[in-house]
Amino acid sequence: MPTFSTDSAVTEPTAGGPSGAVRRAAVLGSPIAHSLSPVLHTAAYAALGISNWSYTRVECTEDDLPAFVSGLGAEWAGLSLTMPLKRVALAVATEVSAEAAAIGAANTLLLAPGRRRAENTDAPGMADALREAGLQMASAPLLLGAGGTAQAALAALAGTAPGAAPLVTGAVTVLVRSPHRADALRTTAERLGLSLDLRPLDEAPTLLAEADLVIATLPKGIADPLAHAVLRPGAVVFDVVYDPWPTALATAAAAAGCRVVSGLDLLLHQAGHQVRLMTGRDAPIEAMRAALAAAR
Repeated sequence: MPTFSTDSAVTEPTAGGPSGAVRRAAVLGSPIAHSLSPVLHTAAYAALGISNWSYTRVECTEDDLPAFVSGLGAEWAGLSLTMPLKRVALAVATEVSAEAAAIGAANTLLLAPGRRRAENTDAPGMADALREAGLQMASAPLLLGAGGTAQAALAALAGTAPGAAPLVTGAVTVLVRSPHRADALRTTAERLGLSLDLRPLDEAPTLLAEADLVIATLPKGIADPLAHAVLRPGAVVFDVVYDPWPTALATAAAAAGCRVVSGLDLLLHQAGHQVRLMTGRDAPIEAMRAALAAAR
């Protein structure tokens, strides 16, 4: 069983200079060919002058993850984890950060001899992206979806990162396709001290018009019909999908005068936190942003 810890990183940074030993990292998931994480991490290594690091993509399912992690050598510094690995990551870890434990999902494994530490950088990455869009406090937040990314969104709104302030007041309204599958989200909310108001997704047209913050964590295409709903001008609309971009919801939100945040913004900021955790160096966010823009 993993142990749960409040530390924010492995005890010793894993970074090496240009002449240090080769270090490896990768993004795992299924499917994974579309991932832009290698663009971001490689750009960070270049900007930091770390020439001995490499970052790749690895197709990996939930069943494959334990054996893959067990077979890694000492040169591996960390793994980024995307769907469908964010919950099973906790089972292969020997340590779990307090934030990842509260969320119930991890998108990062930090590797050191005898240690596999699960972290969640989606939550602080979301908070960074929302604050960059000018959000200070939402009084009528609306969350679409109940999966691992929705759990991270609750943590971002609750302000769980060290020194972070909450981004919401009152309950968070959550729209779900299958209320019986929202048990994990309820558990996360209880750990975070947040109140949820669970509603069926077909109530979206009415609730979207009232929300001052909308976070859509639904799979690609599921939120497209909501583009026909009335949106509140000036609201922040955050669609975590980034392929394709803009989504139909994001296009409608921009036309309605909303402040739009994309999955690309989340990808950038969560990767920045991963770079810091894996290398022990502050992430060069603007260099990473430029590389992401060039790749798109």
